[in-house]
Amino acid sequence: MELQANIKSSTRFLLLEGVHQNAVDMLNNAGFENIEYITYALDEAELIEKIKDARFVGIRSRTQLTKKVLDAAERLTAIGCFCIGTNQVDLDAAREKGIPVFNAPYSNTRSVAELVIGQLILLLRGIPAKSKKVHKGSWPKSAKDSNEARGKILGIVGYGSIGSQLSVLAESLGMQVIYYDAITKLPLGNARQVGTMKELLSTADVVTLHVPELPSTKNMMAKAEFEQMKKGSIFINAARGTCVQIEDLAEVIENGKLRGAAIDVFPTEPKSNAEPLDSPLRGFDNVILTPHIGGSTAEAQANIGLEVGEKFVQYANSGTTESAVNFPNIAMPQQANTHRLLHIHHNKPGVLSKINHLFAAGNINILAQSLMTSNDIGYLVMDVANADSQQAFDQLGKVEGTIRLRLLY
Repeated sequence: MELQANIKSSTRFLLLEGVHQNAVDMLNNAGFENIEYITYALDEAELIEKIKDARFVGIRSRTQLTKKVLDAAERLTAIGCFCIGTNQVDLDAAREKGIPVFNAPYSNTRSVAELVIGQLILLLRGIPAKSKKVHKGSWPKSAKDSNEARGKILGIVGYGSIGSQLSVLAESLGMQVIYYDAITKLPLGNARQVGTMKELLSTADVVTLHVPELPSTKNMMAKAEFEQMKKGSIFINAARGTCVQIEDLAEVIENGKLRGAAIDVFPTEPKSNAEPLDSPLRGFDNVILTPHIGGSTAEAQANIGLEVGEKFVQYANSGTTESAVNFPNIAMPQQANTHRLLHIHHNKPGVLSKINHLFAAGNINILAQSLMTSNDIGYLVMDVANADSQQAFDQLGKVEGTIRLRLLY
């Protein structure tokens, strides 16, 4: 447990992998200046050393916050993933330590959708192979195997924030859009939901994945699924590398079953820009390979910096955990002449009753209170009169099951 007055100068932020300057500016404008900014990912040993006294850590997709790393983070109070995914963080270990994890689930949706549109147009026109030939001095001017996007059927697997935005862009090109999702989703425009993956795969001219990394999506596209696709169709994956059995995709590209593919994510990716990609898809003229850059545009990174930076500031200043992916979500307005206590505890029956009983016995008046639970964690935000805050803090520390206790301000 810790007693923390909100002394911003001592609140250390560790920002890795060159997160956007907007995040630094957001923190500076909020009064936080103790920021270590590193432009690359750290290996495990370096990360363990750097994270020891950090209050907040911001990462992108390469940094791995494993349980071993989190065990070394003695003062860590929050994690920010400056990207969509959070699979690089052991979310359970973070939650058990009372550490909320924030991300930016919507800030780069447009960037990913635009990349997919660009890739499908290039593949429908056979541009990758033609470009390579022209670079070699050839002049393959022909309409053979070159088609418009208009009138083609786009099959979207996963109709979330990216899939639905892609749907709108594709329709503006004159494409017909069908989609498959595990749950029923309201379509945008003239898109149509189909009942099975098989129906989508056997109907679409272009199939694109936009699903999260889950046990149910691991290798969801393998030999059997590729065989269900139309001969001469196109496959695109800008979701998660684990969703596709790459060797099976390489096989159907090799035997001509598919017209082409575009892959932005891989089951195993290089740990640095200096390390080469090892993939059986390398070398195909009709396969576009990109280095996990679906969301890597200047606009997307700027928006992500603002979004996650603001979530850091909100949690640091008021204890707000709204949109945390592994933690109970609470947003409680600040009140004048109060001190705020944050109590993170094991989710067991009777905790709130014990707290209220202790406060009543100590004649401590609770001016505002909000409790939310999620799985095995309970998160209580409580405002008390300034004069009662130290006593309230001491009483909360006596509650069995306390994981973390902070006097925020």
